[in-house]
Amino acid sequence: MKERWSYIKEALKEPINIWSMAACAAVSALTQDPTALAVGAVLEVGYIALVPASSFYRRVVERREMKRLNEQRDRMREELIKTFDPREREAVEYLRWMRNQICSNYKKFTRAKDVPSQIDANLQTMWESFVDLLDMYRRRKNHLHTINRQVIQNQIMQIERQLQQCDESTRHLLARNLDILRQRLKTYEDIERSVKRVEAQLQSIENFFGLVNDQVVTMPTPESLSSLDFDSLLSSIEMTKEILEETSPMMGTFDAMDRNLASETPEFRPPLRQTIQR
Repeated sequence: MKERWSYIKEALKEPINIWSMAACAAVSALTQDPTALAVGAVLEVGYIALVPASSFYRRVVERREMKRLNEQRDRMREELIKTFDPREREAVEYLRWMRNQICSNYKKFTRAKDVPSQIDANLQTMWESFVDLLDMYRRRKNHLHTINRQVIQNQIMQIERQLQQCDESTRHLLARNLDILRQRLKTYEDIERSVKRVEAQLQSIENFFGLVNDQVVTMPTPESLSSLDFDSLLSSIEMTKEILEETSPMMGTFDAMDRNLASETPEFRPPLRQTIQR
């Protein structure tokens, strides 16, 4: 909910308010009589006192703000799609085409003018979620490609052997490095699991679009489309997003661990980052 001052600022920017004040000022200037300006000032005080406090006006402002935010998100999503590689863009555009195909087939086979708003909204939400999840997937996938798990495991084995024959003054440093490397390995595995989860979710969305289209083409009545479990998939998507948001700090964990390792003895620390050769 916006603060009262936010509604007042919106009310002040309304064209009707600006033009009314301009009209009063123009009349006062033309007639050389301050009465019109004084009347305008009184009306402005009443306007500011009543309009921003109106529940109807507040709903108008909130709907306008929601529309603005949605349009901004749409623009940002389209800009994001432009950053995808050709294969990723192809997947996004194919799913967009499938959504349009579903709508076209629905109107064709039911002879309806429009697709039910709830179905159309659900398909749009799923397409948007596909784009958002694909972005998360590719960033995590690319991050994993900068890390060689085998190198980390080899370093762990190397330090474990060194611990058996090092002096007491070096043992603390080696134990510290070993702890960090084990954390890196665990974090790598956590990110890897999140990548597999997102990949499965993306495949579910793609397959569901195909299922909806199959149902539209073969459904005996429009009502039979309601048997599809949109809610279950939407809930699964939201759950996946929440899990990814919770695990997002993992993406920065490796860098922090690298800095910690850099502060330890370098002679016991081989290069930590090696690009995986595809």
